[in-house]
Amino acid sequence: MLTLRWLKGRHFVIGVPFVWLAMAFLVPFLIVLRLSFVEVENAGNPFGTLASYVDGIIQIKIKISTYLFIAEDDLYILTYLSSLKYALMTTLLCLLIGYPFAYFMARAKPTIRPILMMLVMLPFWTSFLLRIYAWKGILANHGILNDILLAMGVIDQPLQMMNTSFSLVLGMVYAYLPFMILPLYANLVKMDVRFLEAAADLGATPMQTFWRITVPLSKSGIIAGSMLVLIPSVGEYVIPELLGGPETLMIGRVLWDEFFTNNDWPMASAVTVVMILLILVPMAIFNKYQAEQQGRV
Repeated sequence: MLTLRWLKGRHFVIGVPFVWLAMAFLVPFLIVLRLSFVEVENAGNPFGTLASYVDGIIQIKIKISTYLFIAEDDLYILTYLSSLKYALMTTLLCLLIGYPFAYFMARAKPTIRPILMMLVMLPFWTSFLLRIYAWKGILANHGILNDILLAMGVIDQPLQMMNTSFSLVLGMVYAYLPFMILPLYANLVKMDVRFLEAAADLGATPMQTFWRITVPLSKSGIIAGSMLVLIPSVGEYVIPELLGGPETLMIGRVLWDEFFTNNDWPMASAVTVVMILLILVPMAIFNKYQAEQQGRV
């Protein structure tokens, strides 16, 4: 009886998150997947079916021309590549900036760590949209940064920083940096410092200790932080729309145009499905590789 109750309780605790994930991700994804295979005139009912029954015959109509068009159109291919490029740049910069900050937090005194954690979380106390708009006031041709540089005599005319790749990457790094710092800090703060002391006793320099001990032991934090930054960066819409220019076209802006400007829901749904596969398939392969490596160890 106790075992049966334990199993029921365990299955309930495990089942609730799976049900939530199914309702929050799987069902909407299936609706979008269905929309990507229908004609534009049949896209109004997201719960409709692709099959029809006429005179005793079941007909299944699946339109794949939208996917073929995406594969043949340079605009979509270049947009996907551009989104991946900016997402990878954002992830790399967040890692380079966030790792030293997370390391400093983990090695700080326990009494100071809550203050440092609060500083990392402080931007979340303000609206995301408001913070991005603030960067427009900083980077504009007559914004705060240009006015300071002009007053100091560093430049003779305002620098073009808005609507460029620089402003886009800067805004994305600013927005997603906490998502890199927090997993790294959670990993580094639990690291056993006796490994570092042993390496020092064996004659390793601080740099050798960092690369051979600290970085490998923090690999899980690096992977978690990179995924938390990379995945939302690929489909980001607000930052490219407000800070980016015409040359910084990303898939989020294309999705918006297809959904709300062109009203082509099947095409927009197909673009969404391809974007999800571009993210999930490499992640699944990587996770399988990691599991195989851990199994060998």
